[in-house]
Parts: sequence; structure tokens; C-alpha cells
Amino acid sequence: MITTSGLTKVYESRGRQVTALDGVDLHVREGEVFGVIGQSGAGKSSLIRCVNLLERPTSGTVTVDGVDLTALAGKGRRAGRDLRRARSSIGMVFQHFNLLSSRTVKDNIELPLEILGVSGAERSRRALELLDLVGLADKAKSYPGQLSGGQKQRVGIARALAGEPKVLLSDEATSALDPETTRSILQLLRDLNRQLGLTVLLITHEMDVVKTICDSAALMQRGRIVESGTVSELLATPGSQLAAELFPVSGAHTGPDRTVVDVTFHGDAANQPVISQLSRTYNIDISILGAAMDTVGGRQIGRMRIELPGRYEENVVPVGFLREQGLQVEVVEETSTEETVAQDTATPLVKEGAK
Repeated sequence: MITTSGLTKVYESRGRQVTALDGVDLHVREGEVFGVIGQSGAGKSSLIRCVNLLERPTSGTVTVDGVDLTALAGKGRRAGRDLRRARSSIGMVFQHFNLLSSRTVKDNIELPLEILGVSGAERSRRALELLDLVGLADKAKSYPGQLSGGQKQRVGIARALAGEPKVLLSDEATSALDPETTRSILQLLRDLNRQLGLTVLLITHEMDVVKTICDSAALMQRGRIVESGTVSELLATPGSQLAAELFPVSGAHTGPDRTVVDVTFHGDAANQPVISQLSRTYNIDISILGAAMDTVGGRQIGRMRIELPGRYEENVVPVGFLREQGLQVEVVEETSTEETVAQDTATPLVKEGAK
């Protein structure tokens, strides 16, 4: 549904060039919720603004629903008309709502339809329908100043849906909201994704957003996507930075001749008492050094760091038992300076930029 190829964006700043996007390749499948996460300055906002051509890429291509938007970004009246038509299939939700304070909630939602030349009766019908969809049917005549932050964002979402888009872009839509309101907005986005078949591309710096609603995710650093895949693929990838940040665990070896492993639970294995079975089967004492569990996509997923008595050579069979249960196991090596994760070569890596 959304594909970028070799996407580059270079800005001129005080006589020097700043590269915000450096050859970004991204693919978002139809009907999925895809999250792009990264720290400030990673290039997330530039990416999402280039997807709908609010920013013109320096080079590369952007294709949405089979249409190459960059090919429509030329000069001339016809090119501009074709680009506006293509953009009508893309809705945009902004961090700070961007509502017009002088217009009622209903009129704010009607604004994009006015621009598209939709008749007054049809605009009114569509606006009221969308207000009901986002749970604000009683706020049609209110003004933005009379709404809470969460209500304003719901209006922003309704406005983004006015043109019946196939794609919804979310630019840090929850970062200005409190945790409870954030959860309700994320649930709304997931519900809209399922009810309307929307493809959702969102950018965020919050790992909880990815865990709550994303089917797939990508990590951006310095204008590049350094890791990408479905959440389940990432969790099954040894050494995955995204997986480690989604479900962080810590804990060092408590002494010499001990084996520390990180165990990733997902799928049916997440609901099984695997660690207690391991302890009983091999009559060994297991120390739990750290754990991070959560619900992703309605399923329990998480990671646990455990310590087994003895060196790794003495624990090959217990580690094999864990892998036989469908768990991803990574052996944490003890070094003089820091702990590093030894990758399980039996499991294929998600390649950089893999889709």
C-alpha cells in the first residue's frame, strides 16, 4: 500500500546541507498498522511528510495505493490537480490537532470536503457520520476551545477520514496526551483500522505505542531505517535492537560458571509454564534475573532473562529443551567490559530494511 524507494531529503540550513532522509526503503502492507520509531532528529517527521508530499523528496520515489506520487509532483496545473486527487486517498492526523478555533467541530470536519467541492448536504451528512464514529456525536456544535485534548484529537481523526482515505498517517498523534487518553486514541485507531480496512502509518518515539497497536515496526536512526519487520519477526531475531527496547530485560551473571540466557516468549509458548517445566525436568535451580511481559495484538509476548547453574557446555540440553518449546533463546556472554548477546545461528535474522 505504501512503498518508498531510495527516499532522500536534504535541507539547506545556514549555508550547509542537512540530510534528514538517507535512502529510505519502506514497505507498508495493505490493512496493517505500521509504526516508525526513533529518537528526535532520526528523520521520522520528514519521512511521513514526504509520504504525502507535504515535503518534496530530494530524490527517490513514494508510491501509495499503486500511484507514484513523486511522478505527480511536477510543475503545472495538471500535475497539481493529479497530485491533489491522489492525496485525497491519504488522511493525516497531527500532533497538535491543527483545528480552526473559529469553526465548530462539525465545520472543522467539513473543511477538507469544502476544498474538494463536496455539496453542503453531503458534507453535513459525512461530518455527522464521522463524529458518531469517533464517539463525539454530541459535540457537533462545540468549538475546539471547549474540548479536552483527547476530544480534539478525535476531531482531528474524523477530519482526516472525511475524504474516505485508504491510508491514514499519524504524526506523533498521542505525544501531547496523558497516558489514559493515549490508550483510548490508540484503541480508536486500531478499531478504525479493522472496521474501515485502513492502512495506518504512524511515527512515534514511544515504545508503548508500538506494543499497543502495531503489526509491524521500523527503527530509524540518522535518517535511515536500520531494522524493520513484523513484531513477531523482530522478537524472533537474535540481537534485535527493537525487540530489546520493546521488551527490555537486564541482569548480570551472579558468579563464575553460570549460564545466562534471554528467552523470548510469543505464540502459544507464552501461555505455557515452560520455566517451571525446565526446572522439574532437569532438577535444576533457575534464577530469574529480569522479565518484561505485555500483550501485543491480543497475545502475551515478552522476554525473560534467566540464569542456569554451570557453564554453557553443561546446559546445552536444557537450552535445547527451551528451543524445542518454540522459544527464542539467546545466550548472554559475560565479558570483562559488558554483556553481549551471542546470536543463535539456527534462527535467520531479519535483514536490515526487511519487509
